[in-house]
Amino acid sequence: MTSANPERKQRANGVESRRRILDAAVEIAGERGYEGTSIAAVREKCGLPASSIYWHFKDKDDLIAAVIERSFETWLAAVELPGEDAGTPLERVTAMAANVAKSLIDAPDFLRLGLMLALERRPAEPRGRMVFLQVRDISRQRIADVVRTVFPQLAEGDVQTLTTYAIAGADGLFVHREIHGESVDLVAMFELHARLVFDAAARMAAAAR
Repeated sequence: MTSANPERKQRANGVESRRRILDAAVEIAGERGYEGTSIAAVREKCGLPASSIYWHFKDKDDLIAAVIERSFETWLAAVELPGEDAGTPLERVTAMAANVAKSLIDAPDFLRLGLMLALERRPAEPRGRMVFLQVRDISRQRIADVVRTVFPQLAEGDVQTLTTYAIAGADGLFVHREIHGESVDLVAMFELHARLVFDAAARMAAAAR
């Protein structure tokens, strides 16, 4: 009688090897940036042969794109406005901002690598940059939806302005922490930023009445 266990084991091994490769790529890219990351360095870090890496990923750019996607999925789960039972609208927005900051501390790779790639210009754009711009658009849509939910009376132009302000401020705070390290309380900074965005939105909403 033939057992299905070998097939399940092979599938599990594939998942585990992919995780090890991505973890190694994250560590190396965090130390050396996009240009300093190579398949050889990832192979040495994860302890898997190059053939295994190329089985999962076409090239370095494909690998970096996968790192961004994995980190983004973890982060996106935090961009969720708590329900009305969580308190006032301001309390709900502030709680969401704190969760977003915590998720960036735990899974910063999509934003760290994405900003590096977004600020660079090359004749042939890396797939990682395109993936980052795509996931950034998803982020923008999610945050705009939150603004519309909390302030339904706002005109669409105001929604987009507030969304841009919220994202730009979050980018700046993240970069500030990357430069200055853990001495920067990212959660507290995001909570303050959320209150400032909320106040701006409230003034816009009052002016629209």
